[in-house]
Amino acid sequence: MSTQDFVRAARGSDAADVARIQVECWRQRYAGIIPEAVLAELTSDDAADRWRERWAEAIGKPPTSKHRVLVSTSGRAVAGFASVGPASDEDRWPATDAELYELRIAPGLTRQGHGGRLLNAVADTLAGDRFTQASAWVLEADTAMRHFLETAGWAGDGARSELDMGVRVPIVRLHTSLPAPPE
Repeated sequence: MSTQDFVRAARGSDAADVARIQVECWRQRYAGIIPEAVLAELTSDDAADRWRERWAEAIGKPPTSKHRVLVSTSGRAVAGFASVGPASDEDRWPATDAELYELRIAPGLTRQGHGGRLLNAVADTLAGDRFTQASAWVLEADTAMRHFLETAGWAGDGARSELDMGVRVPIVRLHTSLPAPPE
């Protein structure tokens, strides 16, 4: 680990790196899970430009003060990111329940501690915002992400759904309790 490996709030200048990592991860992780044509559309150069714009807005003009984008760095480069905020599910209360919308580490930089640092920073950030629970929707077939979260203490809560991507793609919800915020 470099002495410059850490997690910080994303800056507007990070939007292109966040979008690039998202697209690279989707290409790698979702091949064979979602239809090839859908994946190609979601990860095309045009789509990557749209993702960059969306990330720039999420970072620069979040919908609430509790919506956050965090980045993990490797030296001066962005190695991964996490996006969090109030829970969006109808059976969750957004005042106390948070959601991990997305967590991605750049291919080639996994298993170097970036995911763990991000997940710890997510928990600390959400606890600081007075959330008591967090949940995340994960593709059922994304066993690597499920294993990562389960190893960190997250567990399935029985909620299941499907994404309609030309075929039905099953997703499962995991959750965890957050530490009490410092007094």
